[in-house]
Amino acid sequence: MTLEGPEGSGKTVQAARLRDAARAAGIPVLLTREPGGTPVGDLIRGILMDAGHDAVSLGPRTDALLFNAARAQHVDDVIRPALARGELVICARYADSTIAYQGYGSGLSIAALRELERLATDGLRPDLTVLLDLPVEIGLARKGLEEQQRFEAGMDLAYHRRVRAGFLEMADADPDRFVIVDATADAAEVQASIRRAIARLTGLAAIGSVPGGAAIDEPEPPVLRITR
Repeated sequence: MTLEGPEGSGKTVQAARLRDAARAAGIPVLLTREPGGTPVGDLIRGILMDAGHDAVSLGPRTDALLFNAARAQHVDDVIRPALARGELVICARYADSTIAYQGYGSGLSIAALRELERLATDGLRPDLTVLLDLPVEIGLARKGLEEQQRFEAGMDLAYHRRVRAGFLEMADADPDRFVIVDATADAAEVQASIRRAIARLTGLAAIGSVPGGAAIDEPEPPVLRITR
């Protein structure tokens, strides 16, 4: 499963809390992130995310290619092996972020980015994507200047609003995969909403009963799987 959303929506914190809940429920779990997750990916992350690299003037096509290069290594070296071991994979950001930022935000062809995504992921898509949604002004205000990376520091509000609109459009187009969670709520409420969503997947209901989340007794959809 993946967590997506605009800047400052709490993906990193919520992903870690969800990992801890899975462990407490006895579910094998791997927490990872993009860009990064591998030595090569972390090197690429340094190029992409460092606010100091803004002077290099990376273009959106370069961004898209670098994000997907890191993603290809991540899928091959980290995500697929974890899935093969039967682990729940929690990933903070994945391919939807590239569509939102370089597609909706920067104006690159969505169709071209989808083709690039298919190559980088080898067709691997999440069974569940939780979109942590909030107004961009609130999200950006949550990060101090010392926390800002390249996309917070170098892009204007209009850009970030296009990114948010892109996420919401993708969620609207794929309701079977996306669950939208109000990220302006209290962090505990956000975590409970995420657990309710993931607990509906076969084999993961126990996550909803871990302290800090709500117990789930609804029917469960098909098992977590690799989707091609």
